[in-house]
Amino acid sequence: MTVNITAAATPSVGTVPRGLVPASVVVGGTLISLIGLTWDIQWHSDVGPDTFFTLPHLFLYAGSAISGLASLAVVLMTTAAAKRDRPIDPVVGGRAVGVFGRTFSAPVGYLVSGIGAALFLVYGLWDQWWHGLYGFDAVIDSPPHIGLLLSISITMVGAVMIFAVGRDHSWGTYGLAAAAGTLLAFSMVTVLGLRALPGGPVNTVNAGSAFFSVMILFMGAYVLNRRGGALTVGIVVALLQAVFWWFSPWATEVYANATGLPLRDYVDGVPGLPNMIPMSLVLVAVVVELLRGLPAWITGAAGGLIITALAPLQRMLTYGSNFPAIDRYAATVVAGVVLGALAGMLGRRFGHMLRHLSPAKEARHA
Repeated sequence: MTVNITAAATPSVGTVPRGLVPASVVVGGTLISLIGLTWDIQWHSDVGPDTFFTLPHLFLYAGSAISGLASLAVVLMTTAAAKRDRPIDPVVGGRAVGVFGRTFSAPVGYLVSGIGAALFLVYGLWDQWWHGLYGFDAVIDSPPHIGLLLSISITMVGAVMIFAVGRDHSWGTYGLAAAAGTLLAFSMVTVLGLRALPGGPVNTVNAGSAFFSVMILFMGAYVLNRRGGALTVGIVVALLQAVFWWFSPWATEVYANATGLPLRDYVDGVPGLPNMIPMSLVLVAVVVELLRGLPAWITGAAGGLIITALAPLQRMLTYGSNFPAIDRYAATVVAGVVLGALAGMLGRRFGHMLRHLSPAKEARHA
């Protein structure tokens, strides 16, 4: 099946919408990377250190490779069309921009996703060298891992941009919710880097989770710019959380048995990545929908309040941990409110920026 990147008439019934195929491949690749990440985190928790060539790692690498190859294919096809002076369909990834002195013409969404995949390749080679030098990999926040996580995040941002271009089409709406939900779930791992900050009265991980959750939720809602936008993204994240809650421990145990490795004696059965995602996110999405007419910073502050206030209850429910000290709890909630307000404003701004990627009506119907 060829992907038509030039301007065309409105597709007839039964034909594949313009831009759907490559966009689906890119977001599918990011989802595979997310599967690999949740599996890898659970492996480190339930089994222990690992080597470079494991199934969870291969999922991570394969997902990024799939997204990168799809992005490269679209860039090459767009470049070929530009060289022949054929009009470029802006629905496929956005308007084309010149790269390397206009040697290449790249739709902006695929340019970003492709850059993230290329960076992943560089950091992947570094990770392989790291494994060869130090052997087993015991922590998630090693230098090459930080680069890998950031590069995958860039690819996921590119996927959001790709679907934002097609937001006026049904495939763009659902794809945007899937891409934003995948990015939100993945961002909960990058928040762990905040643990390196100097100790203080604030739980930086809970506050950071509130910030990224609210920002991405608002971004998706303002891109879609319709009732139910925030709730749709929230439901996507909840579905991912539910599926991974079962998948992570199950896949880890099956793979450990297949490789003859025992599980640790203190395995608690609580999935790592899914439990990092706030269970209150759907509630936050409902609040966003109900307070839609208020300024973004007020709604964002409400979202940050809900996430940080309920985060200790989530850990008590899953791990049976104690409620934190009141002063630490209060300081974290205050930080969540402030960061939530900032995230609401940033998410609104990013959402409006992404809406501008969509081609003008006259271009869409050319």
